[in-house]
Amino acid sequence: MKFSAIDIGTNAARLLVGEVVKESNKSFVKKISYTRIPLRLGDDAFSLGRIDVKKKSNLINTIKAFQIISDIFEVNKMRAVATSAMREAENGSQIVEDIRQGFGIDLEIISGEEEANLILGTFMLLDIAKGQPFVVIDVGGGSTEINIYKGNQKIASQSFKIGTIRMLKGKVKKGIWVELNSWISNFVNASESFMVFGTGGNINKTHKLLGIKSGNPIPIQEMAVLKEKLKSLTLEERMKRYQIRPDRADVIVPALEIYTRILTNFKSPNIFVPKIGLSDGMIYQMYLEENKI
Repeated sequence: MKFSAIDIGTNAARLLVGEVVKESNKSFVKKISYTRIPLRLGDDAFSLGRIDVKKKSNLINTIKAFQIISDIFEVNKMRAVATSAMREAENGSQIVEDIRQGFGIDLEIISGEEEANLILGTFMLLDIAKGQPFVVIDVGGGSTEINIYKGNQKIASQSFKIGTIRMLKGKVKKGIWVELNSWISNFVNASESFMVFGTGGNINKTHKLLGIKSGNPIPIQEMAVLKEKLKSLTLEERMKRYQIRPDRADVIVPALEIYTRILTNFKSPNIFVPKIGLSDGMIYQMYLEENKI
């Protein structure tokens, strides 16, 4: 069965068409088609408190295009969700209703907790050492989700209003880093060793920029060096030197700032990048529901 997952994020809207396949008794989400549109809803949501007419029009046209692409691939089931920017936009609910009436698509504005749970669903498909404590850090445009596991059990999960667009807009509240570090210290012992996983477009791009082979982790020191190099360049220089799109060139630096600051709470010298995200989790959940697993 083919599934369609629409993720309306703070920085970009994404459509993943995929299916769950099994090989050698292991399941994974096979990507059939991927489309990304840099809507930047967070520009409005965090500055104006609402989505303005222009971006609303762009969002509706994006949904329409995603629906057409899904029809072309003859998907069996579709799900559409929106995250941080739509959560905070005062007209988010009205936009959801307009989309439902216009296209028959139920766009769900999900919580940070549900967002994290969907991403983590596909982590169960990975070969993580049994019993090895691990943490998953997902950095988005409007929020950062942190999930801590011990003994293959989730012991803590929290969504923090720290994101790349939010940082660029100067909308990260004072004291949030103290709050985040304090929260981690409640669950992480300084003597424990954690595997660290990072998800999101910026950590995926960092993995690629550093030329690291698939499956191999990013040395945190190398990530910190890259952050300083990018930080010293103008947006135009970043785009030219590293072949980065305009909508990635500005957010990658605050993203790396978020990752490096959070990683100071853990002993790990590396961060693993499984290159799975919210849309993968949505497809896997739809697969489980359809097969009543």
